Amino acid sequence: MSLLVKANQSGREIVQITPERAGWDYVGFSAFRLQANETLEIPADAREHCVVVLTGVISVRSDGEQWREIGERQSVFEERSPYAVYLPNGRAIEISAHSNAEVALASAPGQGRHDSRLIEPNRMKRSVRGKDLNTRYVCDILPETEPADSLLVVEVITPSGHASSYPPHKHDTDNAPTESVLEETYYHRLNPAQGFAFQRVYTDDRSIDEALAVEDHDVVMVPRGYHPVVAPYGYDSYYLNVMAGPKREWHFKNDPAHEWIISK
Repeated sequence: MSLLVKANQSGREIVQITPERAGWDYVGFSAFRLQANETLEIPADAREHCVVVLTGVISVRSDGEQWREIGERQSVFEERSPYAVYLPNGRAIEISAHSNAEVALASAPGQGRHDSRLIEPNRMKRSVRGKDLNTRYVCDILPETEPADSLLVVEVITPSGHASSYPPHKHDTDNAPTESVLEETYYHRLNPAQGFAFQRVYTDDRSIDEALAVEDHDVVMVPRGYHPVVAPYGYDSYYLNVMAGPKREWHFKNDPAHEWIISK
C-alpha cells in the first residue's frame, strides 16, 4: 500500500485516514469541505479530537458546550494562526458552517484527562525554522506544552523553492530524549492550487523508500522513517501535521548523512 492518499476533488469528504487504513495504532485524520449552512456530525468514540478551522467560519457543539462563529482565514497561506477546538474522548461533535469552510479533524486515543476548550490563535506559538533555502514558518496548534492525552498538531508553510522537514529526520524509536515513537500524517496544500510538492519517506535499511509527488489536499502517511518535503519554484507549500504515539513527546533524530547542513 502506498503511503500517499489522494484527495477527493469534490464532495464533502476530502480525505480520511483511520488507524485501520494506515496499519498503525494512534493517528487518525480527516479533512472536510463544508458549504455555508451545512452541518457535519462526528459520533462519540474512544478518541480525543482536535478540530482545526483551516478556512471559513464555523461553530462547534459538543455535550452542551458550544464555540460559536470561530475562524478568520480565507486561505491557509495567510500569515495568521487558525482557531481550533480540543475535545476529549467520549464526546459527540457537531460542526456547523456559517460560510464555505475547510475543516481538519485530528484524532488519537484518549483517556479523558483534559477538559474541552477553544484554542485561540493568540495562544499558538509562531516561529521560523532553518535558514536560507531551508527556511520555513511554523505554527504550533497543539504542542506537547499544551494539555492533551496523545495528540500533537502543527502547521508549516514552506516558501517556493525551499525544503522542509529537512535535514531529513525521524521519530520511530523509543530512545528519549534522543528520539521518540510518533506516527504522523502530512496534509498538503499548494499555492497556487495546481502545483505539486515532493515528499520522500525512507528508513535506514530502505525497507520503506517512497518518493511521492503530492498535490493539493493529498495526505502522506509516515509510519516510520525520515520524511523531508521539497516545494518546487513558483509554488508555496503548506502542511498540517498530526502526530501521536505511546508517549506524548516529540524527539527526533536527523539522518546522519545529511545532518552536516545544519552547521553549514
